[in-house]
Amino acid sequence: MNPPKTPPAFSICVYCGSRAGHKPEFAQLAVQVGTWIGAHGGQLVYGGGRNGLMGLVAEATMAAGGTVVGIIPTALVEKEWAHQGCTELHVVDTMHERKRLMAEKADAFVALPGGIGTFEELFEVWTWRQLGYHDKPVGILNSHGYYDGLMAFMDQVVRDGFMTEWQTQLVMVGTEPQALLQGLVEAAGFAPPAKVGLL
Repeated sequence: MNPPKTPPAFSICVYCGSRAGHKPEFAQLAVQVGTWIGAHGGQLVYGGGRNGLMGLVAEATMAAGGTVVGIIPTALVEKEWAHQGCTELHVVDTMHERKRLMAEKADAFVALPGGIGTFEELFEVWTWRQLGYHDKPVGILNSHGYYDGLMAFMDQVVRDGFMTEWQTQLVMVGTEPQALLQGLVEAAGFAPPAKVGLL
């Protein structure tokens, strides 16, 4: 592991699939997110795998000059193919330790398309925020309509009285990666990153 030469400008935890999905747009989205993070001097914190969207966002971040911190449990090193090229790769004992370390190292969180693991991580940091365990911004990148159904369901949950609009407003939802990422970074208290014409 080679430590970064200069501290990152900010650190974003990305939750996303260890599969690429069926639509090429999802892969393009992961590359856009990683490129934006790296091009703006940021650090990616993620689950440490090299498959699917996880691998794509990590590779794109490093290719654009950013640092990558991967955190993966021992049991998933082979299943998710731990990315040995990360700037830092932490192999931990449990999923709980993985999520705790990811949360500690991040200034903000964003969910890209993914499966139940992505959903579980998103809802956990969302819950932690409403309970006051952290005050870091949380975002959902709803590009290509991936999370339309989830957002409609959240509206139903509010209508049925199990959540309030305040709880839904704790999460920033956007369809454009650049705008959402910049909004998260600014909400985390960092100066707006210089615009880089890569995307």
